[in-house]
Amino acid sequence: MRVIIIGAGRGSRLMPTTADTPKCFAEVEGRRILDWSLEAFRENGLNDVCFIGGYCIEKVQEEYPEFTFRDNREWRNNNILASLFYAEDLMDEPFICCYSDVLFNRNIVKELLASDEDMSLAIDTQWLTRYEHRTEHPSDDAEKVTVQEGTITRIHREIAESHAYGEYIGVARFSAAGATRLREHYHRCRSEFAGRPWREARVFEKAYKIHLLQEMIEAGERMVPINTPGGYIEVDTQQDFEYARRYWKAKHLDR
Repeated sequence: MRVIIIGAGRGSRLMPTTADTPKCFAEVEGRRILDWSLEAFRENGLNDVCFIGGYCIEKVQEEYPEFTFRDNREWRNNNILASLFYAEDLMDEPFICCYSDVLFNRNIVKELLASDEDMSLAIDTQWLTRYEHRTEHPSDDAEKVTVQEGTITRIHREIAESHAYGEYIGVARFSAAGATRLREHYHRCRSEFAGRPWREARVFEKAYKIHLLQEMIEAGERMVPINTPGGYIEVDTQQDFEYARRYWKAKHLDR
């Protein structure tokens, strides 16, 4: 199974750490965030990695020549969803995709691989514990989900804390059939909304991945949660970076 890592953006909220290096190069416990992700994948037998870069992509290319690369040269003008589809030519088989700025443990990957569903999203069910002092990235910015009878019914930042089942951690698995449907929905929406406002995005090109996932849910697609009670930290701001460096050593262990 192929792994697609989305890491084109600069990560301006993590300045000055990202002044001249990509966000995924930030070090936690003496290792880059990217290396923690690679460990989780490789310990589950996943070694075929595509990195979608943009900002400072040449540094990733130099340090990780074994990767397949896709260069999102429009990273200043687009967002995560458009960035993911720079690797569309690699979506003809099952794949796992993830954000490049997240720390997660090997068990999450193991559970995703064990899923027999076409579309499975990793969900942190203990998500609120990380938001107690997270003033630079409050809970209303979390990619929250609701779940009913084992199926994700909504994925949206505006879900109230009290209604949220958990937080989508940016890691998802698609079977070959799921990947086909993901691509079909993307092109359907793109053909209608390219250059125009779409959902909460100012223009379609600035949409987030969760916008397409919600579009698919509303169209009747089934997505299931793969639960992780912790074992995940997002590093989006300097405050998050300090939190990760303080707590990740304990949290990354198997749960």
